[in-house]
Amino acid sequence: MSELQPRAIAWAETMSGHAGDRLVRAHRAPGGRIELDVPILRQQREAWEADHLRRGAALAVGAGDRALAEEPDPERTCFERDRDRIVHSTAFRRLAGKTQVVVFPTDHQRTRLTHALEVAQVATSIARGIGANVTLAEAIALGHDCGHGPGGHASEDAFDAFLTDGYNHGPWGADVVLTGLNLCSQTLDGIRNHSWSRPVPATVEGEVVSWADRIAYCAHDLEDAASAGILSLDDLPAEVVAACGRTRRQQLGAFVRAVIGTVATTGQVGMAEEPATALAALRAFNYERIYTRPDSLAQAAAVIEVLRALVTYYCEHPGSMPGDLAAQGLDGDGVVQAAVTYVAGMTDRFAFETAGDLLGWDPERLPRGIGRGA
Repeated sequence: MSELQPRAIAWAETMSGHAGDRLVRAHRAPGGRIELDVPILRQQREAWEADHLRRGAALAVGAGDRALAEEPDPERTCFERDRDRIVHSTAFRRLAGKTQVVVFPTDHQRTRLTHALEVAQVATSIARGIGANVTLAEAIALGHDCGHGPGGHASEDAFDAFLTDGYNHGPWGADVVLTGLNLCSQTLDGIRNHSWSRPVPATVEGEVVSWADRIAYCAHDLEDAASAGILSLDDLPAEVVAACGRTRRQQLGAFVRAVIGTVATTGQVGMAEEPATALAALRAFNYERIYTRPDSLAQAAAVIEVLRALVTYYCEHPGSMPGDLAAQGLDGDGVVQAAVTYVAGMTDRFAFETAGDLLGWDPERLPRGIGRGA
């Protein structure tokens, strides 16, 4: 065995931390101090919310409204528990391998995971600015896309063919993917209804995430497309630039302030007409130049073909799915539900590699990423 490097030795020497003054510290020298008589527990934070959040904000109370009753957590509010459960879930981790705009993103392009983090940043900025429940907004934002399949929105078109009521990533995330987490009804409602085509969310925080989602992806999808050489930021219409700027930073700032200002003047979550028109124009520009460009449509068609083939295979060979989804003894609809659940949970790479390994597909038929200059 080779000798340990000095860095490894130095790291090992911190195994027990640094003792002194009847406590163990992470660092050798004493650090800062904070005045604290007793720990700030759940009940203190719930009391703070009741005293400081604006009327109409969702308040965390006890264990929360869950499908299965739970005892309250001593330290965390119910929405803090939801946030933690989402962050530590398998579905959330898999977002790192799922398409935001392009399949097989490069190191610098967004994935569904980084998109969720950026939505959470925008949502918490708005929630703080209007006195809403920041933790609930963050929990909804982090979980809002857990129902997405591989390959982006094309997966919804692929799975529609197998389900009577169709496939919508919001309800699928809330009612299928995340059910095992036993989240609060307010969190699930926000996830279920974050898309603008869905019913209005039951909470102000859910509405905040609906706006945060659109604001975030309009800005960062444009930035990714420019970085990949698909378009130039100089191509943006002059009226869009005048209203919200040319860069992601400018656009996020303009739209976040617009929502906060509108809530302050009207009490409703929305935007005044001028910034809303700019956001719509930015989205329309992205729709034409990014989402419906020929390469994007070809990518979507390839995704649909792959995913439908995989679901069909697992419907015909349910024993090929993992044990918890093998669908033994289920009827026809149950097998289809299990097959869609399994394929929808796959990352891009796993789905497309499975199509090659299991179905014998030629790699030329599989979706490809979009690199710089494509």
